Amino acid sequence: MKFLLWAGLPFFALLGLALAIPDVASAWQARSGGGTAGTFIARYETCGRNCTWHGDFVPDGGGTPRNDVIVYDEPDGLTSGATVAARDTGARRGVFAAQGGNTWLIFIGLAVAGALAAVGWVVILARAIVKRLRT
Repeated sequence: MKFLLWAGLPFFALLGLALAIPDVASAWQARSGGGTAGTFIARYETCGRNCTWHGDFVPDGGGTPRNDVIVYDEPDGLTSGATVAARDTGARRGVFAAQGGNTWLIFIGLAVAGALAAVGWVVILARAIVKRLRT
């Protein structure tokens, strides 16, 4: 149990914060309908624990396209060559399907879990220091 607290909490804190913090604002903006509207063109799908569509994003009305990005919250039945209305909010790895979804909850949940793990580790560390100083 002590190992989990001393090594596990900082690991989960770093993991949660590193994976989520950079894209929390982008996910929230997509949830609110922000960002640049455009079209995602599906090119290929990769599957592991989950399947992910990769493709190109072309902004409406011109602008710089993004190549080989993923689409979050893609609709069911997406096929190669199909297009999806999407929003580019600056997420590192991809764009968000315009119809919306729950990906923003995953980013926020990871960020909160990482922050809680970091706070928990600091509290445990502070208690250990105080206990050592008292003895």
